[in-house]
Amino acid sequence: MADQDKTSLSLAVERDLRLDLFRGVGLWMIFLDHIPDDFVAWLTLRNYGFSDAAEFFVFISGYLAGYIYGPIIGAGHFLAAAKRLFTRVWQMYVAHIMLFLLFTAQIARTVRKFDNPMYEDEFNVHNFLQHPDILIGQALTLRYKPVDLDVLPLYISLVAASPLILWCLLRRPNWTLLGSILLYVGARLFDWNFASYPPGTHWYFNPFAWQLMFVFAAWCGVGGVAKLQVIIQSRTALILAFAWIAFAFLIVMTWHVPFLDAMVPKWMIKAIYPIDKTDLDMLRFTHFLALALVVARFFPRKSEILASKWLRPMVLCGQHSLPLFCFGVFLSFGAHWILVQYSHGVWAQLLVSVGGILIMIGLAWLLGRAQKVPNLFVDAAEFEEGKPVLEHVKA
Repeated sequence: MADQDKTSLSLAVERDLRLDLFRGVGLWMIFLDHIPDDFVAWLTLRNYGFSDAAEFFVFISGYLAGYIYGPIIGAGHFLAAAKRLFTRVWQMYVAHIMLFLLFTAQIARTVRKFDNPMYEDEFNVHNFLQHPDILIGQALTLRYKPVDLDVLPLYISLVAASPLILWCLLRRPNWTLLGSILLYVGARLFDWNFASYPPGTHWYFNPFAWQLMFVFAAWCGVGGVAKLQVIIQSRTALILAFAWIAFAFLIVMTWHVPFLDAMVPKWMIKAIYPIDKTDLDMLRFTHFLALALVVARFFPRKSEILASKWLRPMVLCGQHSLPLFCFGVFLSFGAHWILVQYSHGVWAQLLVSVGGILIMIGLAWLLGRAQKVPNLFVDAAEFEEGKPVLEHVKA
């Protein structure tokens, strides 16, 4: 019976390469978006719609939490799932603190070597360099974050809450989703958010608002997506999705083309602005849902294109998202530094952008190869009395 349970669980969590693909695309977009004034960043989603890579990652994270750990909790292994999820939280927390320390040191060294204080002001590390004794504590409690380091604390808070979220979703999925909606509304109406540093500031990504994306994705992951098939396969829903994507594209184009901006009616400007990222504006949320519907409709889970060698680099990057995100932050600062200190020409922008992505692909390949190296070591505490060591190794 135990073997049957293991088999059913392994089937339930079969890997969906689409998620790896879009995480990889998201990592590339984040890297490019973090390089100021880079023309290659025009390839990223934020220039053509309301949502961007942040929605990608939060949705995928929530969906995977429901898709992978939902069946485990449903089979009665809540503590095992919670242990694994909290281990992931700890890994992300350690990664964030290490990233913070190394990133800050990278900026401080650049400021000192090139005598250019612009970097410490631009990346919000001036106060830390002036008062490290105070701000190190603020950093450890996730209250103080330099620029580009806001997203990991959001993931940490959401994944930390995911055992409770999944437990509720498996028992009362629709009521849990309704509770998430009410929390989102409350956060928007009453400005609920976590405090940040300096005093009077708040987290850039408000967990009380962004939890809606996470919980909705987890709801889909534990079986809610089957309930949405009628909508996903609906021709009317598809037309509305394309219309909303087109509307978002036209509005975003007005940010770049002045004469288009003059064509937008005043009442519409008042209705849609500001399109708030901190509190996950509904325009962003619904734009992502429209994109997700189109992907679900025309990009099936078993699509043959997922095996294409041209998509393999993106899939590979998506399978190692945490280390590549952290490394991408360093690469984006290095690219920015090259453009500021040496050349900001078109060819330089192209070189640092393509070069950074190639380095990310190379690191993902190395991490993938490292995973395939067999682990021939065992925990001595697991030895059974009188059992040869080789039997443990084979096991």
